[in-house]
Amino acid sequence: MSADAPTEELIALEATWAHMRREAEEALRLDPSLTPLMLGAILNRASLEEAVVHRIAARLGASALDAETIADAFLQAVRDDAAIATAFRADLAAYVERDPACGRMIEPLLYFKGFHAIQSARLAHALWRARRHDFAFYIQSRASDALAADIHPAARFGKGLFLDHGAGFVVGETAVVDDDVSILHNVTLGGTGKAAGDRHPKVRRGVMIGAGAKILGNIEIGACSRIAAGSVVLRSVPPNSIVAGVPAKVVGTESRREPARDMDQILRGLAYDSFDYVI
Repeated sequence: MSADAPTEELIALEATWAHMRREAEEALRLDPSLTPLMLGAILNRASLEEAVVHRIAARLGASALDAETIADAFLQAVRDDAAIATAFRADLAAYVERDPACGRMIEPLLYFKGFHAIQSARLAHALWRARRHDFAFYIQSRASDALAADIHPAARFGKGLFLDHGAGFVVGETAVVDDDVSILHNVTLGGTGKAAGDRHPKVRRGVMIGAGAKILGNIEIGACSRIAAGSVVLRSVPPNSIVAGVPAKVVGTESRREPARDMDQILRGLAYDSFDYVI
C-alpha cells in the first residue's frame, strides 16, 4: 500500500490485520499446541503481506529451493508491484464472503489450498514478467506437487478470486481470469490441441465456474455468466449466460448481478434431459 493511500483505506487495512491477529491469538489460547504455526504464520509477522508471503513460501519450500529463498523473491515482487498486496486482501475477502466453510479470516491464509494456489500463481507470474522463467517454472512445479493445481506462470489473474479446494485446477499459458471470479475444483482452462499463440480462455468479471467444467480454446466467457458443473465449453459465451452440457450450450439468462458472489450451483427450472451430450 502506497503512502498516498487515503487515510480511511489505511485504517481499514490495519483493522483487517488486527482482526486476523486477534483470531490467531484466540486459536492459540484454545490450543497452545498450535504455537509454532500461529507465531510463525501470523503473530510474529509485521503485516498481512508478510504473513501471506511466508505462509505460501512454507507450502512451496523444498530441498532444491528453501522457503526463505522463495519468500525473499515473493517479498521483492510485492515491493515492486503494489497490486499483488491488493489482490491478497481482495482474495481473502472473497473467501470470507463466498465460502460457507470459512468462519474466520485466518482460515484461507493458514489452511485453504485454493487460496495458496492462487497466491503461488501470483508469485510465479511476477517472476515470469521479470524474465526469471526457470524460477517461475519451479514455483509452478512445486505448487502442482504441493497444492494439486497446475497453473502456467504466464497466465493472468485479477483480484477477488475464490478457488474452492483448488485440487485439479489446470490453467494454460495464455489464459486470463478477470476480477471477482469463483472457480470450483477440477476445472480446466485449456487449449484444444498443439496450436501455438493465444490459445486459452478469457474468463471475464463475475463468472462462476462449476466443479469439473472444462473450458477449451481461445474463447471468451462473458461477464457474470454461470458455467454448470461438468460442462465442456468450446465456444464463446455471451455475458450473463447460463451454460451447461457436453458440449455446452446456453440454457438460460443469468438474472443475478454477479453469480460468482452468489455461488448458486443449481440450474432451477431447466430441463436436463433436453441437453445434448454428444458431439
